[in-house]
Amino acid sequence: MVDILHRVGAIAPLDDFYRAVATPEGLAGWWTTDTVGKSEVGEKLAFRFGDLGGFDMEILELDPAGHVRWRVVEGPPEWIGTEIDWRFEQRDDYTIVLFKHEGWKEPVEFMHHCSTKWGSYLLSLRELVETGRGRPAPHDVKVADFD
Repeated sequence: MVDILHRVGAIAPLDDFYRAVATPEGLAGWWTTDTVGKSEVGEKLAFRFGDLGGFDMEILELDPAGHVRWRVVEGPPEWIGTEIDWRFEQRDDYTIVLFKHEGWKEPVEFMHHCSTKWGSYLLSLRELVETGRGRPAPHDVKVADFD
């Protein structure tokens, strides 16, 4: 199994990052405007990207002290069963985010694309907590001819 790993930091409180990742409203501010669901362990979040489809995530963990974890239950076959793990750590004025999209069966070309997109969305997340405005889909950075 292989994983996508990223790290980003910003001068922002850990609580701001947590809300941006743990609530549908926060997620809609940086990942995709079409985000719905309940922010409770065991519930699902649905993320849609227009004609490209989307993903459904089961919430596995919500810890305001610095951890959010999801399991992909619907979406592209390569994503089903993978898990997305968010860890937040406050370091003075900075919050560091350690991101993992883990459990890919193999490093297929689609994984390379998803890694690039995750990087661009993490920068959107950073913009949201620093400025109050992210770049969620459909206003995100396009990295391929199909997105």
